[in-house]
Amino acid sequence: MNYCVVGLQWGDEGKGKIVDILAENSDIVVRYNGGANAGHTVVVADSRFALHILPSGSVRPNTICVIANGVLIDPEVLIKGIETLAEKNISLKDRLFISENAHVVLDYHKKEDKLREESLGKNKIGTTIRGIGPCCADKVGRSYAVRMADLKNLEKLKARLNTIVEYKNKIFAALYNAEPIAADRLFEKCKTYSDKLMPFTVDTTEFLHKAISDGKSILFEGAQGSLLDLDHGTFPFVTSSNSSSLGMPAGCGVPAKTVDKFLGVAKVYTTRVGAGPFPTEQDNEIGQYIRDRGNEYGTTTGRPRRCGWFDAVAVSYAITIGAIDCAALLHLDTLTGLKELKLCKAYRINGKETTFFTANADKLSQASAVYETVPGWDEDITQVSDFNDLPLNAQDFVCRVEEMIGKPVTMIGVGPERNQTIFR
Repeated sequence: MNYCVVGLQWGDEGKGKIVDILAENSDIVVRYNGGANAGHTVVVADSRFALHILPSGSVRPNTICVIANGVLIDPEVLIKGIETLAEKNISLKDRLFISENAHVVLDYHKKEDKLREESLGKNKIGTTIRGIGPCCADKVGRSYAVRMADLKNLEKLKARLNTIVEYKNKIFAALYNAEPIAADRLFEKCKTYSDKLMPFTVDTTEFLHKAISDGKSILFEGAQGSLLDLDHGTFPFVTSSNSSSLGMPAGCGVPAKTVDKFLGVAKVYTTRVGAGPFPTEQDNEIGQYIRDRGNEYGTTTGRPRRCGWFDAVAVSYAITIGAIDCAALLHLDTLTGLKELKLCKAYRINGKETTFFTANADKLSQASAVYETVPGWDEDITQVSDFNDLPLNAQDFVCRVEEMIGKPVTMIGVGPERNQTIFR
């Protein structure tokens, strides 16, 4: 069985936990998009792993991990991730494969990201300042891009970096009056990156197609969420890749028809980081209650996430464009203690009601949520393992969400750990 796991909201849905669980019965886990701007959290007993580039299956010692061509690789973050796992006696030797075609995030990308955001002032997008956007711009522009394969030929890379850095420094000086980057220092860093990462670097497209021919089970792991998709999300308040399931084929070179089941992950409420419209946002005591109970602070940035009620309009849209087969609904325990819960069933825009999500940020900013109110529950559900043992109101809540999104909810999270999951 081949799965593809994607987020159905604006990221931070809990995909890492779901991928970790499904990885138990998968031979290979493939990360196919995003970069160090993503943060997938996996909790195993007393250990908490924050994974930014490594696939979430990497914490399982027998799982093959692939970082495919669609991932933007920050070598410093990746090396740190590998070393952190090694400190916990989790080795990636002979089971981590990095695409030679993946693009590399370097110092000048992060510098450019920071300078650009600062220059935008109140109009900033709210990026994680990880250099993702500038790296993607270089990828599309081609002339100043660096890929993992380029780290194999250091002599050629040195000359290339001199050209790139000269160009970047002109931009830094002219547009931002900023200090230059030193090409020689960057090259020394790249020598270290080469030494530590080249042993893992291969043609992952060939590797994956051979695995498919050999009948291996593959789990494709998406980063961020569908509503942050570059083409189908709330542009410009989006990420720089196709973060819906539509990005999977291009991100790893494997056709979508290879996937047996697309599984979408959503929280029982909605969160968002950074700027952009958010129809169900609760900038009040309800939002703070959710933030505190759900520990809604960014894995990558530590920023407090904006919180609001579950948005069935947005999730249904993500399901529709992504051909999602079933859903995992997480953080049900976070809502414990609220007397009433609200579910957004439609938007009202310019006096007209609609149930189809608009990715046009200007239109969405004018949307007011049309809610359905359902009763909450007070019982502790963090140790519940059977759906029928949940409080009736919690069962009804899940069933109502299922009706609204039109897809079966097959997994329910009642806590961060692997065993705090209800299967249906």
